[in-house]
This record gives sequence, C-alpha cells and structure tokens, in this order.
Amino acid sequence: MLWRVRTTLDDRPGALAELTTACGSAGVNILGLHVFPGVDRVTDELVLRTPDDWDLADLANLVERSGGTRVSVLPCTEAALADQPTRYVLAARTILAEPAGFPDVVAHLFDAEADPSGSGLGPLMDAMDLEIGDVVVQLRRTAPFTAAEHARGTALAELVADVLAAAAPAAVPEPLPAGDQAPVYDVREGEVRAAVGGTVVGSATWRADDERAWHVELAVDPAWRRRGIGSKLLLETARAARSYDVDDIVVRTAADNPAVLPLILGTGLRGRIRMGDDELTVRIPVRRLASV
Repeated sequence: MLWRVRTTLDDRPGALAELTTACGSAGVNILGLHVFPGVDRVTDELVLRTPDDWDLADLANLVERSGGTRVSVLPCTEAALADQPTRYVLAARTILAEPAGFPDVVAHLFDAEADPSGSGLGPLMDAMDLEIGDVVVQLRRTAPFTAAEHARGTALAELVADVLAAAAPAAVPEPLPAGDQAPVYDVREGEVRAAVGGTVVGSATWRADDERAWHVELAVDPAWRRRGIGSKLLLETARAARSYDVDDIVVRTAADNPAVLPLILGTGLRGRIRMGDDELTVRIPVRRLASV
C-alpha cells in the first residue's frame, strides 16, 4: 500500500533520522522524500509503502510517535513519485498553452481535495488563495500548504495574468457575422435569456437555497459561444440577484472546464473559484454590485 504523508518536524539535527529509523523498524519503506524548509520547523512529504494490513491510523500514529506534528496521510499511487521540479515545469508549459485551464492544472499540481461536505473535515482543511485579476482561485486540502507552495502558487498565478494580458487583443469577443443582430437580454422570473431575432441562444436559470444564494445554470448555443454571451448572462443574473437582496450567486461545472476563468473575468465581477475532485464551484458576492 502506498501513502503520501506530510508532517512537520523540529528543525534540528536528527529529527528526520528518528522518523526514518522508526519507519525502518516497522517495515515501512520510504520511496520518496521532499523537504519544504521553514524558519524553525520543516515540513517533510514522504511517499511510503506499508505492509498490506496497515491503515491510515497506523501510519499516522507511527509518524506522531516519531516527533511529527500536523500529520496528513492519504493513499496515493506511483504517480506521487514523479520528480517535483519536473511537475512544475510541465504545469507551467500547460498554463502557457491554455491559461484558461489554470484552476484544474493548479488543483492537480497541489493535490487539492474536495471539500467533504458533512464529513466534519471542512474546518480542518487549509486554503490557498491565488488571485488573477478579480478572480480568486481557492485550493483546499487537509495537508497544510507550506510557505514554499504559497510562493510557487503565486508565481504560477502571475504567469497566468501575464499570459492573459499579452493575449488581451485576441480575447475580444468574436464579431457577429454580417447581417446578424446583437443578442437581446430579457430578465424573467427565475431566468435570463439571450435571444437573437426571437431565437433563444443562451440562458441562465437559478434556484434559491436557504443561505441567501442563487445556484445558477448557464447554457449558450455552441454557434454563439466566444462572443461574451455567457459573461453577460452571468452579469445580468448577478444584477437580478442584487435586486432580490441575495448575497451570492453560485455556478458549478466540471473541474476541467477551460471556459470558467474567461467567463468570470469577462463579467468584471469578483469571483472565487473553489476546486473539488470532479467539479469546481464559482461563488460571486453581489452585495457590492450597485456600481456594475
């Protein structure tokens, strides 16, 4: 059984040796080690192979008895043995090629985990916020983020911002074909529609929850995408929510959806993207929408 273990050790000679000795005595094999230095304490990430009858609690107890604190243990595969610098270089290359896919790329890079609603682990999860313009991409996981990871994440977010800024002229919505009309937006009860010549080409519908939020579903006809219609629908939905004294609008989509970042940036609203295993959640507060 393979496990990815993170623990914080005192920054003193022999601290790591105590852990490695305990692992050897227990028949636990250390296959990988990555060190995140700190001022007076060090965070170590280890990939360990344990006997088949070991479980998460057994391994956590072993690490804690060896002086480790803030212990995080998760099952993993051999992919965890990949060279860390190589992973970051590949992530940067992917971001350069497709900056809109940043939320999904960075979530996989930092092993972000789904927010386990109802499990009780939510308050224990650490968060890292990465800002790109008015969009905040938030990563959450049970293992604390180190100072080095915060610095790396910030550098990657700055890379995305630079790439998007350089490509800004090409990011202008595609012009309408000759003879086509501009979409007309109609706000109705529970829906915003975008129509061209009486034909609906996009819509935003929503349902309210008990926490003063609207959960929104967006749809744009494929022939009318890349013209800013999705962003406009979301903006009109936010305005409608503000008029109903709603606090937030929430959009959920697949974790690897590359359209989300341009969609939120196109509204001019400040949104927060939170990553999960298979989906991402965008939450946009609408309380300060009066000037938009």
